Amino acid sequence: MTNSNGNGSDRLDRIEAIVESLARSAQAITNDHEERIQTLEDVVSRLTRIEEGQNAMLGSIDENQPTVLRRLMAIENKVDSLIERNQ
Repeated sequence: MTNSNGNGSDRLDRIEAIVESLARSAQAITNDHEERIQTLEDVVSRLTRIEEGQNAMLGSIDENQPTVLRRLMAIENKVDSLIERNQ
Protein backbone atom coordinates (compact mmCIF):
# COMPACT_ATOMS: atom_id res chain seq x y z
CA MET A 1 0.00 0.00 0.00
CA THR A 2 2.84 2.37 0.71
CA ASN A 3 4.20 1.73 -2.75
CA SER A 4 0.85 2.60 -4.27
CA ASN A 5 0.61 5.84 -2.26
CA GLY A 6 4.15 6.75 -3.25
CA ASN A 7 3.36 6.29 -6.94
CA GLY A 8 0.21 8.37 -6.60
CA SER A 9 2.16 11.13 -4.88
CA ASP A 10 4.89 11.02 -7.55
CA ARG A 11 2.30 11.19 -10.27
CA LEU A 12 0.57 14.13 -8.58
CA ASP A 13 3.94 15.88 -8.22
CA ARG A 14 4.64 15.37 -11.93
CA ILE A 15 1.19 16.68 -12.87
CA GLU A 16 1.70 19.73 -10.65
CA ALA A 17 5.11 20.34 -12.25
CA ILE A 18 3.58 20.09 -15.72
CA VAL A 19 0.75 22.47 -14.78
CA GLU A 20 3.26 24.97 -13.34
CA SER A 21 5.40 24.69 -16.45
CA LEU A 22 2.38 25.27 -18.68
CA ALA A 23 1.35 28.25 -16.55
CA ARG A 24 4.85 29.77 -16.91
CA SER A 25 4.74 29.14 -20.67
CA ALA A 26 1.30 30.75 -20.94
CA GLN A 27 2.53 33.78 -18.97
CA ALA A 28 5.61 34.09 -21.20
CA ILE A 29 3.41 33.92 -24.30
CA THR A 30 1.08 36.56 -22.82
CA ASN A 31 4.02 38.84 -22.02
CA ASP A 32 5.43 38.41 -25.52
CA HIS A 33 2.00 39.10 -27.02
CA GLU A 34 1.64 42.28 -24.94
CA GLU A 35 5.11 43.47 -26.03
CA ARG A 36 4.25 42.87 -29.69
CA ILE A 37 0.97 44.74 -29.34
CA GLN A 38 2.82 47.66 -27.73
CA THR A 39 5.37 47.64 -30.56
CA LEU A 40 2.58 47.66 -33.14
CA GLU A 41 0.85 50.53 -31.33
CA ASP A 42 4.14 52.47 -31.36
CA VAL A 43 4.58 51.83 -35.08
CA VAL A 44 1.02 52.95 -35.82
CA SER A 45 1.58 56.09 -33.75
CA ARG A 46 4.80 56.90 -35.66
CA LEU A 47 3.11 56.27 -39.00
CA THR A 48 0.25 58.53 -37.99
CA ARG A 49 2.71 61.34 -37.13
CA ILE A 50 4.49 60.83 -40.45
CA GLU A 51 1.20 60.98 -42.32
CA GLU A 52 0.21 64.16 -40.47
CA GLY A 53 3.58 65.70 -41.36
CA GLN A 54 3.18 64.76 -45.01
CA ASN A 55 -0.31 66.23 -45.08
CA ALA A 56 0.97 69.46 -43.54
CA MET A 57 3.80 69.59 -46.07
CA LEU A 58 1.42 68.98 -48.98
CA GLY A 59 -0.90 71.65 -47.63
CA SER A 60 2.01 74.06 -47.47
CA ILE A 61 2.98 73.26 -51.04
CA ASP A 62 -0.60 73.87 -52.16
CA GLU A 63 -0.61 77.21 -50.35
CA ASN A 64 2.72 78.27 -51.86
CA GLN A 65 1.96 77.11 -55.40
CA PRO A 66 -0.03 80.23 -56.41
CA THR A 67 2.80 82.43 -55.12
CA VAL A 68 5.38 80.49 -57.12
CA LEU A 69 3.21 80.65 -60.23
CA ARG A 70 2.73 84.42 -59.81
CA ARG A 71 6.47 84.90 -59.47
CA LEU A 72 7.17 82.79 -62.55
CA MET A 73 4.58 84.74 -64.53
CA ALA A 74 6.13 88.05 -63.36
CA ILE A 75 9.57 86.83 -64.50
CA GLU A 76 8.12 85.72 -67.83
CA ASN A 77 6.48 89.12 -68.31
CA LYS A 78 9.75 90.93 -67.55
CA VAL A 79 11.65 88.71 -70.00
CA ASP A 80 8.97 89.35 -72.63
CA SER A 81 9.16 93.10 -72.10
CA LEU A 82 12.98 93.04 -72.32
CA ILE A 83 12.79 91.05 -75.55
CA GLU A 84 10.27 93.51 -76.99
CA ARG A 85 12.47 96.49 -76.06
CA ASN A 86 15.49 94.98 -77.75
CA GLN A 87 13.68 94.26 -81.02
